[in-house]
Amino acid sequence: MQKNKIIIGSRGSKLALIYAEKVHRELKKHFNGELIIKKIITSGDQNQKDRLANIGGKGLFSKKIEEELLDGNIDLAVHALKDMPSEETEGLETNCFLKRNSPEEVFISKGIKFENLKSNSIIGTSSYRREYQLKKKRSDLNYKLIRGNVDTRIKKLENGEYDGIILSKAGVEALGQQNKITEEFSLDELIPCAGQGIIAIQCRKEDNDLIELLEKINNSNARLSAKTERKVLKILEGDCHTAVGVYSKIEGENLNLTAELFSIDGKKRYFIKSTRNLKLYDELADEMGQKLKNDSKGSYKK
Repeated sequence: MQKNKIIIGSRGSKLALIYAEKVHRELKKHFNGELIIKKIITSGDQNQKDRLANIGGKGLFSKKIEEELLDGNIDLAVHALKDMPSEETEGLETNCFLKRNSPEEVFISKGIKFENLKSNSIIGTSSYRREYQLKKKRSDLNYKLIRGNVDTRIKKLENGEYDGIILSKAGVEALGQQNKITEEFSLDELIPCAGQGIIAIQCRKEDNDLIELLEKINNSNARLSAKTERKVLKILEGDCHTAVGVYSKIEGENLNLTAELFSIDGKKRYFIKSTRNLKLYDELADEMGQKLKNDSKGSYKK
């Protein structure tokens, strides 16, 4: 490899930097040159008050980093896959993924389980998907927008602004906050968003040396899950308003794919589950995405 230095771009949050350090450690096993992590402040980090869907969607966490990558200011970008839009940015490639972290959702409260909360308790979530999934269990609770990083959200709970909050298990674990978890939801109870728990590494399409290097740290199962789940999203042309859960599980030579889609008001739910041979992952994702799209008749879009 001709490069003697690689600059890794990352959001500046504590969790994002933990993920970037993880990529740094993996690359260090195969690259003898200098590895530098560059912190990049994104629009999503600057505005921590409004709902993402109302200020530009998922791209708020990736656009600035991608611009730095296209401009040559960084060589690689590290993203939480769930924060990336389903459409790849022209000139860039996201085809390397680390082993998937826990994809489950967790509930954090002051020791009270979700089912035991008093009516009208306030639950913090920034996701329509989580809100609609939880309303199926407890429609008598108040679901309120919460923004900010994991530590900020936990602090808001402890300050009494919320009676409980829903977070991804992967983020809570990475920050060493497992002791705060009151309850963990199974993947059948709350189907996660596409790519939840997967760390993605993005590079320029023509950077063949880096593409070759990234192959050495890629996890094949995570790549298969990432491609499958994101294909469903792409077919649905989903954005931050889209309340959709997609999760794939690899068992031997088979891929189990589960997907759930809600209408824009959360009143209608469309669910599908199917299994195929791993080699047919693309066909399975296409079939399920199209079925959800047809069955819902566009009711999931604004």
